[in-house]
Amino acid sequence: MSGDVPAVAEDLQRRFTSVRSRTDRLTAPLSAEDQMVQSMPDTSPTKWHRAHTTWFFAEFVLGADGTSGRVWDRPEYRFLYNSYYDTVGARHPRPERGLVTRPSIDEVADYRAHIDAAIGELLAGDIGPELADVLVLGTHHEEQHQELLLLDIKHVLSMNPAIGPAYADVAVAAAADPGPMGWVEVGGGLVEVGHGRCDTGTVAGFAFDNEGPRHEVRLYDYALADRLVTAGEWLAFVDDGGYRRPELWKSDGWARVQSEGWDAPLYWRRHPDDPDRWWIHSLTGLRELDLHEPVVHVSHYEADAFATWSGARLPTEFEWEHSAAQRAIEGVLLDDQDPAFSFHPRSAGPVTGDLRQLFGDCWEWTSSAYQPYPGFRAAAGAIGEYNGKFMSGQQVLRGGSVYTPPGHVRATYRNFFHPHTRWHAAGVRLAADRTS
Repeated sequence: MSGDVPAVAEDLQRRFTSVRSRTDRLTAPLSAEDQMVQSMPDTSPTKWHRAHTTWFFAEFVLGADGTSGRVWDRPEYRFLYNSYYDTVGARHPRPERGLVTRPSIDEVADYRAHIDAAIGELLAGDIGPELADVLVLGTHHEEQHQELLLLDIKHVLSMNPAIGPAYADVAVAAAADPGPMGWVEVGGGLVEVGHGRCDTGTVAGFAFDNEGPRHEVRLYDYALADRLVTAGEWLAFVDDGGYRRPELWKSDGWARVQSEGWDAPLYWRRHPDDPDRWWIHSLTGLRELDLHEPVVHVSHYEADAFATWSGARLPTEFEWEHSAAQRAIEGVLLDDQDPAFSFHPRSAGPVTGDLRQLFGDCWEWTSSAYQPYPGFRAAAGAIGEYNGKFMSGQQVLRGGSVYTPPGHVRATYRNFFHPHTRWHAAGVRLAADRTS
């Protein structure tokens, strides 16, 4: 850490307090019962998210410099709230997190308060650059979990047999017609991608280790759709038998369609009295599907099949980044200060002749496998498990979503999920080769 040390510590404290407070605000609408449920192995209970993000600071910040006396005196928390850090020790199985009824909601709140106070005490002293790095990483880690918390509770509420359970009681306005899909042509060549500075010790300029090193790639001329695919365009795919035509699907995707009975995006529901009408489950409850809003909660397999049906393809992650790096970070992201926020992707708005919805609304599937960049080296110790260990069998997504906290996206950010997953907020932008 360089520069004015007290000023940097104040910046870190503001960042830490802001992020921790947002988690509490996002949790506030939920009952104790809501926070206990795990609806499938890929999701986690809200209570677990609150405890795990606290454990991260206790383990990697407070425990990193020998300040074990500040750490919560409940050793079982290391076992219960470790997520995937094998080098830290044994951990409770992920699919069974919803069975942990104790510690209680109140005890987890006490845990958060204790660790928050300990971090405040630490920041009141002389925090070194390495510890500052980890603390900043911890705040970004918690922002990731804020998004996951909302997505997980969305899935939990979708499993409730009652009609219309909602996280936010908000009336959603009709989406504006985004106009016909257009194309923006982009010249290729030898371009630089990736972040130049990763895991920096200050709040500004942070990037995850998997975003670098910066390096050159060769791009051929390409074109990107000027907006995300809409629910109406996806409905045309459904009505044309898209989920019944094996020629549109990769073999693994077609196997999923058959084994899991996919016939529409996750959270689409046929109207009980009219099978030609569709409802959609959102955090504001069950409502009529709006054909102008972006389609969301589709797997990579579905995105690829739709692209094939459209006569197009998915962009590579480097095509996406090359285009996004030239444009301002603007879009619909999580804004917990807006009481009327719908927690759902919005229409692209009027045609501009340029790319729309690059940031926010929906994460965008790319055709790129999640792999390390040339020269990537995972950090030593447990922190090195943060991203590097997952670089196998997953696909890259770019751009952020309506659930992503403000300031947590950038052109170089690499999200990643397995190609069959649908519960996270993924949408589709089409791409095409330029041959003229």
